[in-house]
Amino acid sequence: MKLHHLHPWDISTSQARELQKELAGSVSTVPALPDKVRYLAGLDISPADASGVVRGAAVVLEYPSLEPVEVKTAGGKPPFPYIPGLLSFRESPVLLEALEQLETHPDVIYIDGQGLAHPRRFGLACHIGLLTRTPTIGCAKSILVGSHHELPPSAGAHSRLEHKGEEVGAAVRTRDKVRPMYVSPGHLIDIDTSIEWVLASCRGRRMPEPTRKAHEAADRAHRSQIGS
Repeated sequence: MKLHHLHPWDISTSQARELQKELAGSVSTVPALPDKVRYLAGLDISPADASGVVRGAAVVLEYPSLEPVEVKTAGGKPPFPYIPGLLSFRESPVLLEALEQLETHPDVIYIDGQGLAHPRRFGLACHIGLLTRTPTIGCAKSILVGSHHELPPSAGAHSRLEHKGEEVGAAVRTRDKVRPMYVSPGHLIDIDTSIEWVLASCRGRRMPEPTRKAHEAADRAHRSQIGS
């Protein structure tokens, strides 16, 4: 998969924040999905092992079967410390290394992280979206910024996530009576389309299949590395 390199990764925290503000202006919420979506990709990253190495996974699923067609992993020490709001600078390099190995170009990329629901409107999903020029959706398990109304208990219920007067995503109940996922556009997609595709890819589970499969692949790679 072809990537578009926008900047160096060896930068300070203050430079990273300024870069987020700058790049946020390039994010588009105009949907650019093909008429027929064939492939969905999921990205996730493992915790660091004792030596500080993480494993990232990129998994491509065929749609609508959601059967895996390609799995790639990569590993390395993140070039950036763990700082809330700046996770894309820590996680992107290893995820991009996994993505670059893909032979199948996905139509939509799901990312275990935030998109626009971010203090500077530039979460991990936005960053990956610009670097791949592909529609991306942030699918987080917790809120970083914003608030929403109470949701009904049934799967499919959703409420817009608002932050400082802006709609930045949605809380989406993906399974009956379970905690919602926090969905936000990354790039080349809007809130409604993001909700639609998350619900279309959950199949009775809380997490969408692309990020669930990526989580499993990253975990397998992590355990394999520990055991080697």
